[in-house]
Amino acid sequence: MNNQSTVRVRFAPSPTGHLHIGGLRTALFNWLFARHNKGAFLLRIEDTDLERSKQEYLDAILHAMTWAKIDYDEDLVIQSSRIEEHKEVIAQLVKEKKAYRCYCMPAEVEARLAIAHADLEHAKYDGYCRNRAVTPDLQNKLFVIRFALPDVEKITFDDLIRGPVTFNKEQFDDFIIARSDGTPMYNFVVVVDDAFMRITHVIRGEDHISNTPKQIMLYQACGYAIPRFAHLPLILGKSGLPLSKRDAATSVMEYQQLGYLPDALINYLARLGWAHGDQEIFTREELIRYFSLDHVGKKGSVFDMTKLGWVNSMYMRELPDQALLEQIKEIRPRFEAELSKWNDVQILALIALYKQRTKTIIELADELKSLYERSTPYLVEDISAWVTQVTIEHLKAVANALEDAKDFSLEAVTQTVKDCAKQYDLKIVNLAQPIRIALLGKASGPAVFELIALLGKEETVKRIRAFVAFLDTNKPLK
Repeated sequence: MNNQSTVRVRFAPSPTGHLHIGGLRTALFNWLFARHNKGAFLLRIEDTDLERSKQEYLDAILHAMTWAKIDYDEDLVIQSSRIEEHKEVIAQLVKEKKAYRCYCMPAEVEARLAIAHADLEHAKYDGYCRNRAVTPDLQNKLFVIRFALPDVEKITFDDLIRGPVTFNKEQFDDFIIARSDGTPMYNFVVVVDDAFMRITHVIRGEDHISNTPKQIMLYQACGYAIPRFAHLPLILGKSGLPLSKRDAATSVMEYQQLGYLPDALINYLARLGWAHGDQEIFTREELIRYFSLDHVGKKGSVFDMTKLGWVNSMYMRELPDQALLEQIKEIRPRFEAELSKWNDVQILALIALYKQRTKTIIELADELKSLYERSTPYLVEDISAWVTQVTIEHLKAVANALEDAKDFSLEAVTQTVKDCAKQYDLKIVNLAQPIRIALLGKASGPAVFELIALLGKEETVKRIRAFVAFLDTNKPLK
């Protein structure tokens, strides 16, 4: 095993698609492990699948990492730029007879296995070319490079999350480490690049467990130090199956567009499979201080959008109003233009009012836009619950009193409405709720006095009188 004292870990995504939310959690756990142990967190782009790898996906991965505030140490390693080094190691393995050329075509292997009455579905390569002489008829024939399995019965490693894991040699065959065009295969290049980057710990998803014994044998064959391994449980959907688009967004940057804050998403992902007592909300500094693989669970964790919404709401409440406005504008660049009649002071004050009631940036923006436009229909059920025929008279009195008010501060408008309630011997709620319906179209919303003060005299009076006209015209009251 690798005895290097300084922790060095890596995250190694493939640029064949956008960064998956599960990939971000893997990156996060590596980053936290490195930062907790005062080690190095490295980033490697595994682009050996040349047909599917695209620059736009590489750019998207780097953008997602930046958005999530997961920084990496040292230079970015691009796997395809090291192909000559990979080929040199392969040539050395062949020279040492730890790997060999295999000229067998798939049809030839199947024919031999069929004669041997093998189960073709689960059959393994029979090692035909391991000691095959290179005759003249093979000189111009395509070949792959296969790894010659060492003479061992079992491959065992101590997983830092799962404990001892053992594989029997019979589960493997002489697997291919280089294709017929000379390009190295995944399991091989991972080993060579991890050694080159001096990786001490490999922290990755449990879907890679079956690759680990192959990689351990390659480490040994190449004479490399073997890192410690930790395999994280998968993120699951409500069905108990791996997370899919049916359960939640799977691309990291979709969460920005849905209105989630990067720190909130990171907090939620950290708690998805890891725990520190009963604590739910963590600063980055606390995550770094407390993180340990000892507290990572062995079972998959279900991704819960409701819980993520709650975590996000906690972060929104603590974020300064100006910062929330900047977050909104990043997603909706025309947001301020859409609220052109409001000045910055009004917008920020309304953000302060509404951020206590919303769970995402998008929900906050939608609420403010809805308040600005007041274009939604009045909720009939709310009118039935809070408005009677005499309420029209009460609302007219409030509109008149507010219009005559010289002072429209929060304290002044509060007193004005309370005086009207007292005049008609009403509980304040029986006047406040109809006013709220007039202002919002519904009885639920922020404190009505704050709304009145922030909307201002002209807009408040206009909306109350429009509601009175609606009640007079539509006769929704018994």
